[in-house]
Amino acid sequence: MSGKLARAVREILLVAALFLAYKLGRILVEGHVGESFTNAQTVWDLERLVHLPSEAALQATILGHTGLVRLANSYYAYVHFPATAATLIWLYLRRPEIYLWFRRTLASLTALALVTHALFPLAPPRMLAAAHLIDTGKIYGPSVYGSPSTDTLSNQYAAMPSLHVGWALAVAIALIAASRSRWRWLWLAHPITTLLVVVVTGNHYWLDAIAAVGLLAVVLSVVTPLSRSAEPAPAPTPQPAPRELPAPVAMRALPAPRLYGSVPTLAAYPLLTSWAQLSALVPCAPLALLLADAPQPEATTTPRSALTPESARAPKSAPTPKSTPSTAKPEPVTCVPRQRRDGDALTRPPISPAASRPGPSAPKSRSAPHR
Repeated sequence: MSGKLARAVREILLVAALFLAYKLGRILVEGHVGESFTNAQTVWDLERLVHLPSEAALQATILGHTGLVRLANSYYAYVHFPATAATLIWLYLRRPEIYLWFRRTLASLTALALVTHALFPLAPPRMLAAAHLIDTGKIYGPSVYGSPSTDTLSNQYAAMPSLHVGWALAVAIALIAASRSRWRWLWLAHPITTLLVVVVTGNHYWLDAIAAVGLLAVVLSVVTPLSRSAEPAPAPTPQPAPRELPAPVAMRALPAPRLYGSVPTLAAYPLLTSWAQLSALVPCAPLALLLADAPQPEATTTPRSALTPESARAPKSAPTPKSTPSTAKPEPVTCVPRQRRDGDALTRPPISPAASRPGPSAPKSRSAPHR
């Protein structure tokens, strides 16, 4: 618990140092008032050259609605820093891996923006007479800036790039990456609204927002691969232990057939033996149930080559196995006539020649001849 608390305190100090560097950096690069107005006129002319929409025309559409003007001023003053801080806290608690990437992105973007502010100071359009924009914050309120000559807490000549737009877009990208809902793309409404607000209030040009998006793209192309390479390798997923197969079911030998002279039955006996061993593995197999009730003689099975009709009629004597109690029902014995077993022809008894010619003197037989 103490380790988590120490880490949280360290992250809070790092984020506070980031915001402090942002404020101090803007103050340190001020003092180029004349150059900032020259650059402002250049930017204004460039926008007209490429036919970008006029900031003055957009501002004029809401000047008649005092509520919308104050809402835009409040959004500019009170949403920029709180939204970014809330995103940092939420990512730290719920998505630590995305939090690290987001913090590095903000730090890198702010550093590049401060360098741009020092190299290219720019006055906002509300200060440029050629733009014909008014300071909505000063007239309608609320305002976050004082008089440029007395304001020592901010640098008002650092319009390009717009960190309001850059941070808002970074926040939207981080929240989209951290969300799983199908509505996550609505987070893009935050940078879009911020873009309209900074232009309507006269604090930034269109090119300020375009420069911020370009710097963010450069930062993402560098920071994202570094963040991925710095992530620890995922722990190997433990593989489940191989499932042990159950011990094979003991195969019960098929009892030796009782030889009653049927040659086809004797020939099919080896085939039944192999199928019986396979059926013992299948639950509820009919053949396995029959085999379970069959008695197991101790005598060895007669080889197939010895199963002939002669051996079937005269089986060799074998030691009588000891009788064991069995619950199986005895198999019925089929009686076969001797004539059919020996192959003898069924004929009637011979008749004397005298009896073959019936006549008055011939004695009549009391019984009919056998047919």
